Amino acid sequence: MEYNKQRTMIIAVLIIIMWSCCYSHAQLSSDFYKESCPSLFYVVRRVVQRAVTRERRMAASLLRLFFHDCFVNGCDGSILLDDTSSSMGEKTAGPNNNSVRGFDVVDKIKSRVERLCPGVVSCADILAIIARDSILLLDGPGWSVKLGRRDSTTASFATANSGVIPPPTSTLDNLINRFRAQGLSSRDMVALSGAHTIGQARCVTFRDRIYNESNNIELSFALYRQRSCSADSGSSDNNEVTLDVHTPGRFDLNYYRQLLNHRGLLTSDQVLYSGGSTDSLVVSYSRSLNAFYRDFVRGMVKMGDIKPLTGSNGEIRNNCRRPN
Repeated sequence: MEYNKQRTMIIAVLIIIMWSCCYSHAQLSSDFYKESCPSLFYVVRRVVQRAVTRERRMAASLLRLFFHDCFVNGCDGSILLDDTSSSMGEKTAGPNNNSVRGFDVVDKIKSRVERLCPGVVSCADILAIIARDSILLLDGPGWSVKLGRRDSTTASFATANSGVIPPPTSTLDNLINRFRAQGLSSRDMVALSGAHTIGQARCVTFRDRIYNESNNIELSFALYRQRSCSADSGSSDNNEVTLDVHTPGRFDLNYYRQLLNHRGLLTSDQVLYSGGSTDSLVVSYSRSLNAFYRDFVRGMVKMGDIKPLTGSNGEIRNNCRRPN
């Protein structure tokens, strides 16, 4: 009798947990602002388009903001919060310091959206939309962005610095584990890594790889990148080069083809094709743009579902840089 009571209680708790998780995600929908801010997508697209036209690299930067936001306590816009006298934000944490950018674009979008629909659209949702639009503007795939997130009132420097965002020196196991901790599979991880077909990396993030012959790197590629990155720390530390040598301004599959030729710039790139469990995915994406796009979109949608604040949780910030 006592056993049956305990068993019933355990099942009830599990049902509540599962219902809570699913309910949180169910509150996100692509038409969340259909009535409250119908011009939202148009306003966001115009600002992003102008920013990317001025600097194509900005598309990668805006996409990266979304990734770095979602991996630290969920997609809640916390990465946008500035430091205050009483707390440190996430902008100066190791993975973000002198690296993440595009905050001015977010500010411009938020300002225009607030004029149209004051107190309605969250900064967290703006990050989700600009990530999609950035990919579209570089000839990548599109998808319906799920919306309805609310903004956090705090940021976490400690969490951002804890390793939840995989570093560029990551092993394959570390990448798999870090993505799994966010509810993302190995397939999601390899597909989302394809975002490195756009964007740039600083010398300090790939120096060890291009000067270490045992690192599974094609020699001529290493020598080519050494022109922009000296062996010793110093003046070239912040020199930036494109992750994709051939088509850095297009969202295509050349990233995976580079990996097949051992031309991954970052250690965390090349480990995806190094005799491990993800080799077959790299081969598949290098051959089929449709396969890459399909899995990338699925991964982006899943990433956007990481611990969103909904309902009465969080707030709608008036200014993305500070809580209300």
